[in-house]
Amino acid sequence: MNPRAGILVTGTEVLTGIITDRNGPWLSERLIEIGVDTEVIQIVGDRPDDLLAALEFMRSQGVALIVTSGGLGPTADDLTAEVVGRFAGREMVLDGRLEERIAEILRPMMTRWPSLDPGAIRASNRKQAVIPRGATVLDPVGTAPGLVVPPEDGAGPTVVVLPGPPRELHPMWRMAAQTDALQAAIAGAPTYRHGIARLFGIPESEIANTLREAEAAGLSLDGLEVTTCLRRGEIEVSIRYEPPSQEAYDKLMGFIKSRHGDTLFSEDGSTIDEQVATMLTGHRIAVAESSTGGMLAARLTDRPGASAYFMGGLIVYSNEAKVSLAGVDPELIERFGAVSGEVAIALAQGAIERLNADIGVGITGIAGPDGGSEDKPVGTVCFSVKLRDGPDITRTARLPGGRADVRDRSTTVALHLVRRLLRGETDVQLPGTRDRAPRLSAERP
Repeated sequence: MNPRAGILVTGTEVLTGIITDRNGPWLSERLIEIGVDTEVIQIVGDRPDDLLAALEFMRSQGVALIVTSGGLGPTADDLTAEVVGRFAGREMVLDGRLEERIAEILRPMMTRWPSLDPGAIRASNRKQAVIPRGATVLDPVGTAPGLVVPPEDGAGPTVVVLPGPPRELHPMWRMAAQTDALQAAIAGAPTYRHGIARLFGIPESEIANTLREAEAAGLSLDGLEVTTCLRRGEIEVSIRYEPPSQEAYDKLMGFIKSRHGDTLFSEDGSTIDEQVATMLTGHRIAVAESSTGGMLAARLTDRPGASAYFMGGLIVYSNEAKVSLAGVDPELIERFGAVSGEVAIALAQGAIERLNADIGVGITGIAGPDGGSEDKPVGTVCFSVKLRDGPDITRTARLPGGRADVRDRSTTVALHLVRRLLRGETDVQLPGTRDRAPRLSAERP
């Protein structure tokens, strides 16, 4: 059997929802990269008995590796190292080298805050340097060290103990993955390959039907682990496989392409954000957003080097702002309404002119929960992407969900329209939308 792992996230602040767990999913992705499947992700509060019970449960499931996050700080409730030592059957000892290393990290803090109690700092320093005998120490990124702790008797899982803050956990996981103790625990782990296809404009049920049709056509999926999910209005098809199943993977990807060539926009896993950022090289883009409140600008700038192509954004909720900031003709708003293809075009043109861009994007819609009408219900969003001296693509969509869903999906639709414009596909109908006429589509991108 291939080695499996458990992930144990500690902290009452995580358990109660004060802090959202980001470490569990991130660690699961990293484990997959080294050929280890995650058996369980569990969250427990800062109670030693609960922590020990969770470790024992994971041992009972036969996992080869347990990765913990949190509970390594200097306060009394940070007890992960002590509980893991008990679980592994190892005595807790003071590591002098580690004590001095932590002291070096704390010295600048003592200089900045001379009123701190030196005795309390030394006690905290000493507590964090007490570790299970025989553990491999991972040097601190913050003040807390990490640990790799094999079982004393050689039977049972090895435990990787990491701090909670992601900025510390991420680099320390990379240290842990290189240790002899972890490599010994996952001996025999397979080598996986991983492919991702992304589609836009079809429901998830269509992909499920395609997989059934592939098997009916004689394609063997036995060596492929296929999962699908809906993310930001796009369908992500994730396929994991071992090298001997490469041919089966290639055939399935070819089958998907043959059936969904009009909606398949990524065969290599690249996201729409990455594709648009690459295609914008040599261009200058600006946006004028109403219902999305700056979310498209945020996605366009969430890439290295975005300042080379992103000129800026106008957030224009009120009609007055649309007129004064984006230069929309008030007669257009009076005649067609603020949520209309005509106003979306004017917003795109205004973004171009006011921010000296050659591509403009205008978005205006009704995200909810109030403000909809029978003709334009909540979820109605109008988009326009336009070249300064060229064509535009202007579409109206009806998007599902609440305010957050509509706003998030709207940014995805806008990016796909930008991609189409940059590819010169202005006459191609984007699935799930209609042209600038006020008719609304019942389809949902």
